[in-house]
Amino acid sequence: MTGKDHAKTLAYLRLTNKRLGLNINFHEPRLVDGIKRIVNNLE
Repeated sequence: MTGKDHAKTLAYLRLTNKRLGLNINFHEPRLVDGIKRIVNNLE
């Protein structure tokens, strides 16, 4: 996952007023290693 992917997901979360998003990279040998959790407005 690149910084652009992170920024894009965070922008979508802000625009839709959602708190949690996931970026999933299906090109990892183990799927668990390719899941990144992104949080908007963490308190």
